[in-house]
Amino acid sequence: MEHLLDQQVAACAEIGLAPDAIPRHVAIIMDGNGRWALKRNLPRVEGHRAGADAVDDVVTVCRRLGVEVLTLYSFSRENWQRPIEEINALMELYLEYLTKEQQRLIDKNIRFVQLGRRDRLPQQVLNQVEETSQATNHCTGLTLALALNYSSRTEITDAVRAIAEKVNAGEIEADKIEESTIADHLYTAGLPDPDLLIRTAGEMRISNYLLWQISYAELYIADEFWPDFRAEGLKRAVCEYARRNRRYGALDESNS
Repeated sequence: MEHLLDQQVAACAEIGLAPDAIPRHVAIIMDGNGRWALKRNLPRVEGHRAGADAVDDVVTVCRRLGVEVLTLYSFSRENWQRPIEEINALMELYLEYLTKEQQRLIDKNIRFVQLGRRDRLPQQVLNQVEETSQATNHCTGLTLALALNYSSRTEITDAVRAIAEKVNAGEIEADKIEESTIADHLYTAGLPDPDLLIRTAGEMRISNYLLWQISYAELYIADEFWPDFRAEGLKRAVCEYARRNRRYGALDESNS
């Protein structure tokens, strides 16, 4: 443990930050894979493959800096509207990535979780998601959360239904429902809310991503397409985050 802390201090020092300036939870909308490929006259799937390589870079940096949770928006429920060839290629990539990375996640003490509904996922992908989740469940380092077949509105709807069922069963009193009750029924139950939300490719949208959880997250928009963002992009975003004054609705004491 002491060795890991020394590594974290050293990694933070490399970018001029103290460990307590690092966000606990970083959430990323990985945008621009297809445009990255088209710009190079490559099939869109090659952009997604390059995007998977970028994931490895960012996971490594987050782990070294001491980030507790990294959540990646990988495939939304709206993405089922894409061409079937692209969907199939993406599902094959997920299967390939999880199969290839499972042992490395264990070796690096990284816990894997999936956020999103299980329906519509190919059985092979679903089986591998479950296997990797169970195989890394004991890991205590970085949590890598993959938002796969995810929709924030669906997530909130599912939470409301679950709470309503408990009210009907007499397990919860309706007038005792609080914000924490809702949070405990979201896919992210048990995880801290994101401190930093990154979107690549210069897009200025939230795109139905963690709408409840990002209420107080700092937003960072990167111009690079996701395959080009990688380690240096993540470091820039974290440094920008550290410069911000997070007030949570309170007054800035330095200006009071």
